[in-house]
Amino acid sequence: MSKLRSILALLLVSSVLLLTACGRPYQYTATVLEPAKQVTDFTINDQNGQPFTLSAQQGKVTLIFFGYTNCPDFCPTTMGDWKQVKQLLGEDAANVRFVLLSVDPQRDTPEALKQYLDHFDPSFIGLRPSQEQLDQLSQEYGVGADAHTQHMEVADPTRHGTYSYAIDQSGRWRLLFSYGTHPEQIADDLKQLLQSS
Repeated sequence: MSKLRSILALLLVSSVLLLTACGRPYQYTATVLEPAKQVTDFTINDQNGQPFTLSAQQGKVTLIFFGYTNCPDFCPTTMGDWKQVKQLLGEDAANVRFVLLSVDPQRDTPEALKQYLDHFDPSFIGLRPSQEQLDQLSQEYGVGADAHTQHMEVADPTRHGTYSYAIDQSGRWRLLFSYGTHPEQIADDLKQLLQSS
């Protein structure tokens, strides 16, 4: 009888702990922008020559990374992480756009972007902005006025385009992922963002 009471007590404690955990608000790994920032809309051709318009992504989360195809370290690592993130998202991946915005549009031709991104995932989107668009977007997201030069300064990673920016379904910048954030943490945050917006 005492054994049965012990089992029942253990089940009761487990249930209480489970209910308590369920009541806690989700804690994002990413930096959360409070309040969320409405971002400037843009239209830029992708690697297939098709126009990509940010505002047309309503109902989907857009993950943006400022990078370039000749990058030796941060960019391929981030794209590799994104590949894992997409796999971890499962069915939710259909509601996430993975966007590499080139900071080196002179060398990052549509063909170069396509070849580069196909190596990771053909569904990833590569955008080649004009210099004017790049200057505006770099300033808005805090990448820096001379984005390409700053991106290549390996000595100071805080000045690189090393962050991933999550834009929610309403076109608001909500999350900022630091370089090196584990793919499982990114996937969990994106799943939560999809549910909460």
